[in-house]
Amino acid sequence: MYSNTSHDNYGFQHEDERPPPYHPPPYAPNYSQGLYPTLPQYPTTPHVPINTHHTVTAGQPHPTATRKVAGRNQWFCIVPAIITILVVVGVAAVLVWYFAFQMCGTGQRCGENGLRDCSGGECFRLYGSNFQLLSFSAKDKTWKPVCSSRWDDNIGRRACQQMGYSRTDYVSSGEMKPGSGSSGGYMVLNTDYISGISSAESAHSYLTDSSTCQSNAVVTLKCVECGKSTVQTRIVGGEVVTSRTRWPWQVSLQSGGGHLCGGSIISSSWIVSAAHCFQSRPDPSQWTVFAGFLTRNEMRSSPGNSVSHIISHAGYDSRTNDNDIALMKLSTPLRLSSSVGPVCLPSAGLDFSAPRECYITGFGALFSQGPASNELREAKVTLINRSICNSRVVYNGQITDTMICAGKLEGGVDACQGDSGGPLVTQENSLWYLVGDTSWGQGCAVRNKPGVYGNVTFFLGWISEQMQV
Repeated sequence: MYSNTSHDNYGFQHEDERPPPYHPPPYAPNYSQGLYPTLPQYPTTPHVPINTHHTVTAGQPHPTATRKVAGRNQWFCIVPAIITILVVVGVAAVLVWYFAFQMCGTGQRCGENGLRDCSGGECFRLYGSNFQLLSFSAKDKTWKPVCSSRWDDNIGRRACQQMGYSRTDYVSSGEMKPGSGSSGGYMVLNTDYISGISSAESAHSYLTDSSTCQSNAVVTLKCVECGKSTVQTRIVGGEVVTSRTRWPWQVSLQSGGGHLCGGSIISSSWIVSAAHCFQSRPDPSQWTVFAGFLTRNEMRSSPGNSVSHIISHAGYDSRTNDNDIALMKLSTPLRLSSSVGPVCLPSAGLDFSAPRECYITGFGALFSQGPASNELREAKVTLINRSICNSRVVYNGQITDTMICAGKLEGGVDACQGDSGGPLVTQENSLWYLVGDTSWGQGCAVRNKPGVYGNVTFFLGWISEQMQV
């Protein structure tokens, strides 16, 4: 992490509760952008585009048949071809209908009695800083608050499981007065639910639409204790971190005996990082995760935590840096404490827009192309409006919906090599939320070249889906 002064930045704007589906943009010109590479850098295989165009032999036109065929024979060829095309189109239409409207992306079924329909592969999601629970209504094709009548921790724990969290991480269910979002009705427990639910059952299958809520209160849900930092003092850019409880979600991802990338704990079993960290080393057995340490020297006497799964976003594009996010699942869950704990994932409805103060942390280099820092360091940054970041003098249109800019336009403070995958966080109502994962930039702390981070809010649905493996 590079810093010679404290700083501010201006960034990501979030108009919708859920960002629109991502559609890869056409390739941009080949700008001289660069990832914050891992330490050390490893060679990668050059990208070779697939030639989808029909090729012909140079110099000679392809001969065409000149022999005439009787009209009757022509029909023997044309009719079967038309039938074949119609069959293929019909099968494709059926498949599109089934996967788009009948089956959730995660294998869940979220409609009436849990049988059909879904939204982005999710049956549940959390809303706002109070962690209000919303359930997808197949009837109205919208999200509705869950009525607290007869709700208990048994079904709350199962709802958290369906969002990818462990039963052992579960905290509690609560309730709050319904807000304006309840005008469209509620999801209520039906009469089939008594007081228990198995881990094989869908909590959503016990919910049904209702225009009223007997308790006049809606469910809030804490699936994991997150975002707690015991040190609340003002942070000055570039300082060495001296308290283990300040950033308990920061981890060091190591391979081959050295620190290569950072990451953020989001539950006892899951780490968020950047997809580009794993392009040359995709095998989970090559990696070890170290949590709860302030220096790399301390890590040498610890075995660390082994990794069972690495899930890089399937849409990651190493050329444009789109979808630069990945998840690691640990072989054994972490023992959570004040010095090892999750950062909160942003709930729908939270507005983390520019200019908002955020913080970055990591063991990255102190200057461009320098060695990794032995100490964990921290710096204050500010989100930068996307239109500014896409201006000609900054990144000239390279910032997509999957990215956020943060830093200082005049330079001086930035993430750097080795910080990749590490957290960009902000505080809301005393809790810390993961806004981005460190992705790329041009140089370190260069004027008009702020850091670029993966937009975690954009990926909430994807994260929830992957956590259910």
